[in-house]
Amino acid sequence: MAELQTLLTPRLQAQADQLLAQQQLQRTWHGDLPVLLLDRCWLRLQVVTVQRLALTLPPDTSAEAPELVRYRSLLQQGLTELEAQEQCWQEFGREACAEALRRFWLMQEQGNHGWTLPAYLHLLAIYRQQVESPGPTSLPLLVLARPGSNEAHHLSWCWPTTPPMRHNSR
Repeated sequence: MAELQTLLTPRLQAQADQLLAQQQLQRTWHGDLPVLLLDRCWLRLQVVTVQRLALTLPPDTSAEAPELVRYRSLLQQGLTELEAQEQCWQEFGREACAEALRRFWLMQEQGNHGWTLPAYLHLLAIYRQQVESPGPTSLPLLVLARPGSNEAHHLSWCWPTTPPMRHNSR
C-alpha cells in the first residue's frame, strides 16, 4: 500500500485500513464485498459494494454491442470488411448496425477513462480469485481519472500491512 500512501490522507488511509481488516475475515465471494473509489480532486474515498459497482461507475459496453461483436467475428473468419458489414446488415438491419457504431464512436469521443466491460470483468475476476484463495486478501481501489482529462482510471490493490517484527531482548 506504499504507493497509495501518497494518494491517501491519514483519514482516508485509516478508513481503508479499517475496511482491509474487515476484508481479511471474508473467504466467500458475495455481492456485498467492498470496492473503493478514490476521487483525487476532492480527496474522497467512496465505498461501494461489488453488486453496486456497475451502477455507480458504469463501464463502457458500446464495443460489446451484438452487431459489433458479430462484425469482428466475421472478420476473424476471413470475410472482408465489406462482406462482414453486409452480413451484419442482413442479420441485424442497417439501422441497428448504424446505431451500434454511433454509440461506439460517441463513447470513443466522450471517453470513459478506460473503464470498459473487459476492465470491469477483470477487476471482478481478480477480486474473486483473491477472496477465495488462502492467505491475505486485498481490496480493489479505483483511482478515478480527473474529469475532463484523457487519463484512465487506475486500478490499485490495497494489501494488509504486515505487522512489524518484534524482538524480545532478555
